[in-house]
Formats: sequence, C-alpha cells, structure tokens
Amino acid sequence: MKIHEYQAKEILRRFGVATPRGEPCFSVEEAVRAAERLGGSRWVVKAQIHAGGRGKGGGVKLARSRDEVRTLAGQILGMQLRTHQTGPEGRKVRRLLIEEGADIVSELYVGMVVDRGTQKVALMASSEGGMDIEEVAARTPEKIHKVFVDPQAGLTGAEADEVARRIGVPEGSVPQARGVLQGLYRAFWESDASLAEINPLVLTAEGRVVALDAKMNFDDNALFRHADIVAMRDLDEEDPAEIEASQFDLSYISLDGNIGCLVNGAGLAMATMDTIKLYGAEPANFLDVGGGATTEKVTEAFKIMLRNARVKGILVNIFGGIMRCDTIAEGVVAAAREVKLHVPLVVRMKGTNENIGRKILADSGLPIISADNMGEAAQKIVAAVSGQ
Repeated sequence: MKIHEYQAKEILRRFGVATPRGEPCFSVEEAVRAAERLGGSRWVVKAQIHAGGRGKGGGVKLARSRDEVRTLAGQILGMQLRTHQTGPEGRKVRRLLIEEGADIVSELYVGMVVDRGTQKVALMASSEGGMDIEEVAARTPEKIHKVFVDPQAGLTGAEADEVARRIGVPEGSVPQARGVLQGLYRAFWESDASLAEINPLVLTAEGRVVALDAKMNFDDNALFRHADIVAMRDLDEEDPAEIEASQFDLSYISLDGNIGCLVNGAGLAMATMDTIKLYGAEPANFLDVGGGATTEKVTEAFKIMLRNARVKGILVNIFGGIMRCDTIAEGVVAAAREVKLHVPLVVRMKGTNENIGRKILADSGLPIISADNMGEAAQKIVAAVSGQ
C-alpha cells in the first residue's frame, strides 16, 4: 500500500523527524487559505499523486504571493500529471500540499528498505539528494553508503552519526541528522513499511536538517495491525481492477501485455509470466487465485481480466496441491459460460484430481485448448493469440 507525501510526513513527525509546515488541500480556495495560515512570503504548491518525478512533470511550483498560490493551485489541481513513474497516461491530481518555503543549502538522500540477502533493514544514504537513487547507483555507486541494521539494537547513534558525516552533514548538524535517521528507522520498523524514503533531506541556511519530501510504502500483509494507515488509503490512486480483485481475495496486478494469466501461487504466476515472455509475448496481468479458489472467485477473475481491452487470450496454469484441479475446472467452465468467452483459452492443470478436471473441460463443449506442461501451454496461447 502507498500513501501520499503529506501522509508520510505526518507519520515521520510522530517519530521526531522535522518537516516543513504544510497543509493538504482539495480545492484552490483551500490552498489560498492554507498559505494565509502558514504565513511567510514563499510557498510550495505540490501535486499529491502516488508517483515520483512530480517536479520534472510540472507538479511542484514555487509561489511568491498568495495570488500566485491561487494561480498555480488552479493549474496543478485537476491536471493529468505525467512522470517517469506514471506512464504515458499520467495521473489526475486531486490533492495538493501547500508548504512553507525553505532556504536550502544542500540536498541529501536517505531511505530504508528490507535487504533480502541479510534479512535486515538497510539504511541507504547519499550526498546526491533530489535524484533517483537508481540513477545515483548507476552513475556514482561510491556515493551510496549503506548500513544493515541489527534488529535487536536498532539504528545506533554511532551508526547514524557515521552515515551523516559520510554524506556531508556538517558537524554542528550531526545531532539533528542522527535524530532524523533514527526517527526514520523507527517509523519504518513500527509501521511495517516496505519503503521509507526522504528525498531530498535538506540542510537549511539555519543549519536545520529537514525532510523536504517523503515517501512510504507498506507491507499489505501487516496492515491489519495499522488501522490508522489503512485509513490513509486513496482509492483514486489505485487501479480499479486491482481494487475489485482485492474484494474477492485475488492478488491482481495489471501489466501491459495481451495474454491474461490465471494461476494459483505467486511463484508459479511469476514463472508463467516468464514463460509467456520466453515464447515472444507479454502477460496482461499477474493474477494469483490462491489455494482456496471457488467457482465465484474464478468467474470474477475472468471478468476482471476481460475488462482489459488489450487481452487477446487467457492462460490458466494450475498446480493442484491444496487446490484441486476439478474445482478449478468447474470454475473455468462456469466462468467461460457466464462471460461468454470470446478469446482463446489454454488450460494446463497438474496435481490433485487432474484427470477429473481434464474430463470436466473436455465434456464442457467449450473450445478450451489443453496443455500438459507450462512450456506447451505458453506456446499454445502465444500461437492462438498471434493466429498461427
């Protein structure tokens, strides 16, 4: 789950991380009133969407008067903001963040992720703030400094101080930087985040260390512990198909290809998508029906996939362990009939009751193409979609 910048800053402030004063706004008039309440002579008008690169896309502007706040808010609110993370279709801006301006001396980067290799939280920091960390890693990897945090000790003061000095924090501001880094770690750890990023973390002319931007993503499997974070969910920023799928306990992610995939198990789903790509086509989605698929769930899965106009064929790949093949077969037949399936359908099933499942498919009278293994299934659906 993702949240907006202003929401991430709200969480960080709970853990002692300094941020600029600001207010979220949903209209031009709210933006002007927010600038009046904040006071000062400069304000930053920031689009709030779940994507990076907003500044480059024209979604972050500096206003030097309240009239300029009004003008810029009117321009940004409702715009279709396109960045390298939104894709060509962009995202509609429905929320703004109005913040006080800051006298920036330098921009730094700090972020927290889970390192799968060490099974620890990794703190990454760089003197190259304001840039994508992937770009820094590619061009100047020596400028990225990492600390793998001991989960029992947490991020220690000594570790935080060393990182701060390495990325160029002056000695007088190191204690503040320590508080920011330790606060970021606690926010990451206690909220079950999968990503916590401050980019840029800025040093101001007054020597303050401030989180000028913030991004946090969360582990969906841990959200039952965080009702306050769930309340921050913005459905306008999510794919409607993915929202609908979650209501039926389906793990669904839209992709750009033309072959729909219905699979039980995340690992098998990834392997299925890789095999489709191996034979020259692209998957239209990731869809894991899990180990408890019912006829209703399979039918809904078909409906969700077929709402994507790009889908020209469907591959069902089932391993019958916990999930029985005959149950999936009944669901596939019922779904194909209910949605009046009009695209090629290839089904590969292995495992519990696979012979019964195959008989159900064969006796259905539907034009279902059977396959014995994953490679054959991928070849057959790619051929069917391409008309070979």
